[in-house]
Amino acid sequence: MAEYRGDQAAGLRRLFSQESLRVITFAAGGEGVGKTVAVANIAAAMARQGKEVLVLDENTAGNVAAVFGTATKYDLYHVINRDRRLGEVLVHVAPGVRVLPAARAVKKLGKLARYEQDALIEALGAMEHPADVILVNASTDHPLGFSPLGLATQETVVVASASGAAITDAYALIKKVSLGYARRHFRILVNKVKSAADARAIHANLAQLARQRGVALLDYAGHVPLDDALRHAAKLCQPVVAAYPESAAAAALRAVAGEMLHWPPAESEAGGLEQFVQQLLHLSQRIDPVTIHAG
Repeated sequence: MAEYRGDQAAGLRRLFSQESLRVITFAAGGEGVGKTVAVANIAAAMARQGKEVLVLDENTAGNVAAVFGTATKYDLYHVINRDRRLGEVLVHVAPGVRVLPAARAVKKLGKLARYEQDALIEALGAMEHPADVILVNASTDHPLGFSPLGLATQETVVVASASGAAITDAYALIKKVSLGYARRHFRILVNKVKSAADARAIHANLAQLARQRGVALLDYAGHVPLDDALRHAAKLCQPVVAAYPESAAAAALRAVAGEMLHWPPAESEAGGLEQFVQQLLHLSQRIDPVTIHAG
């Protein structure tokens, strides 16, 4: 058994412990802010910069694969249950971009038996082709109030649109995660905004409020402008960076993706996916729904 566990760990280290690995969660305070479309486009933009991108998607309807015009059939939980192999669950949506549907798995993480945890680690350790970047598309309707995947990653990007309701929802999410889990650093991506100046102003106001109330430090992750090209790309079931690469939205999303690839890596990322999975399983066993909903 010890040798078997060692083989699992070796597989994870071999595939995911490279220094360039980045794990970034995208969250939102509510629906309609364009988070999933942003994640899909950032993944596509990173792949076009030569990166292998794995998207862990907690959403069922309106998920990242759908942005690429691809349907998903299985979930990571089928792998944990040993009903399906990981290769049958992974969806290749574009060159350099794979999506791993995980909506069912994430909801059950806190209740996994040891053999199910082993199946998860074994499957990820056996994955072909290393990932340079893992993007987590967190659900806005998690039964625990916030995703264990989001808590396990070192970078959390909160996506907010320019509406007053979306800004309020974004702050409420940041506050409850900060108070519930002492998370003190987030990045803000402002979507569907008229200008870069407006996006900067929204971030500045949010950051000032969070700082004054001792909630968190909020860095600026960039903005995506209002652009009809996004709507046209959606009709084509393609990310805008592929369908309309010269559009303002595509240029902005490429810039955001490029900046993310140059964010300084967190110290705890040195262990790659192996450490991430271990931390994820540890956290998922200890999340208190009362605490997380109390914010």
